[in-house]
Amino acid sequence: MVKRHGHSHRRQELSALKSRLRGHARKITSPRAAILEILRAYPHPLTNRQIFSRLPRGRCDFATVYRSMHLLEKMGMVKRFDFGDGAARFELVGEHDNGHHHHLVCTRCARIVEIEVCVLRKIEKEIAKRNGFASVTHRLEFFGVCPACRG
Repeated sequence: MVKRHGHSHRRQELSALKSRLRGHARKITSPRAAILEILRAYPHPLTNRQIFSRLPRGRCDFATVYRSMHLLEKMGMVKRFDFGDGAARFELVGEHDNGHHHHLVCTRCARIVEIEVCVLRKIEKEIAKRNGFASVTHRLEFFGVCPACRG
């Protein structure tokens, strides 16, 4: 089953996101507020370049976007995804959400679809048990050609 939109973070008001940031003793700068609003508005992970391109001209420089995303990731407000193309992508994480989910990515147009269910939880537990590991997690993304690109 796929989910086109709808992680809990998208329902969060911008004021709630700002409160989370303030709760970590961080200032709410104009660029940070704008970045949070962009992340809140988009239903899929964005690269630093994509975030920067959606900011009003002159709002901040690219280095500010980069530093802000690093800060938000460190604070647990965003999760980083790697789709194998060398560009980190970021997505907001809800306050009581670990952000764990998978994506289906079109290899032609880069369309991203979120996968709603994680079928690997049982396998993850078995792998941990067999090998004596604790706190095992995984990252998995799916790649293919979307209907629009198949034409």
